[in-house]
Amino acid sequence: MIEEETQKFSKACLVVLACLCYSFFIPSKLPKGKIRLFSLLPIFSLFTILPLSLSRPIPITIISWFITWLANSKLLLYSFNLGPLSTQKSLINFILIAALPIKIKRKDPLHCTPQNTRILPPNNWVRSFFFILFVVIYDFTKSWIMFGFALFLFIDLCFAICAFLVGPFGLELEEPSDEPYASSSLQDFWGKRWNRMVSDTLRHTVYKPIRLTFVKFVGLKWAQVMATMATFFVSGLVHELMYYNVSRVRPTWEVTCYFLLHGVCVVIEMALKRELGLKLNLHWAISGPLTVGFVMTTGYWLFFPPLWRNHIDAESIEDIKTFGKNLKMVF
Repeated sequence: MIEEETQKFSKACLVVLACLCYSFFIPSKLPKGKIRLFSLLPIFSLFTILPLSLSRPIPITIISWFITWLANSKLLLYSFNLGPLSTQKSLINFILIAALPIKIKRKDPLHCTPQNTRILPPNNWVRSFFFILFVVIYDFTKSWIMFGFALFLFIDLCFAICAFLVGPFGLELEEPSDEPYASSSLQDFWGKRWNRMVSDTLRHTVYKPIRLTFVKFVGLKWAQVMATMATFFVSGLVHELMYYNVSRVRPTWEVTCYFLLHGVCVVIEMALKRELGLKLNLHWAISGPLTVGFVMTTGYWLFFPPLWRNHIDAESIEDIKTFGKNLKMVF
């Protein structure tokens, strides 16, 4: 079973490699816009259905996240000569940046975050230890809080592996998350701290185009509201697709409702800050638990139930334990 899934995953990676080689050599020679976009339509389609060739939750999640969502988004921007792929002259860098959820660190010192602003150091060994600990605790207790913590660290460790893979090519990456537990608000959590690669992708593929399209018709304030709600709506739809890829069960739209709820709350925050000048400079020890508490509580209500109902959590734990056993045999 493991050998079969490994073979399927390897074949999927080879398909991705071939598609990205085509994307580098052929569409780059075509004019940006509709013609280049048309030349990439087969790649978009193939990347969308690629997770269906797999059967285990962890490989499916990785392909759905890395390729179906992020690679397609980067190629969409590339169609119009935008985004990180439009500036790449090296095939290797093009493939790495397209296939992995990475963001190259900016060299401009004005955009550097001082290291002393961090509450905890970004140590991958510490992250790995707590990830294993949370997985073990969840395996015994089925605590949804432990599952949420493990999910957060799983995302961080995926980025850490990607950083290790691109290190030999001289690419220095930004941190995937910026201590979301220290968020001062939901706007801060979703826009600046949690899974910043995804936030950045949604900002460029959904938020900015919609805001620029509607600002001339409804003004900046309502254009921002429409763009914010559209961004959360698209995020919800993509998560529904990822859930379907993993469970192969018809969507119940709970996950979309989760993101729409947070979109509404972010819009309310924006309105309060704009209309009332409301600025709550709470210490992270207060604002962090309040924000993360709301994220986790609503997650318990809407985000996690489809995973539990379809036993995706248990199957994911089995995948992690199998990987751990194989890794132990190697060493």
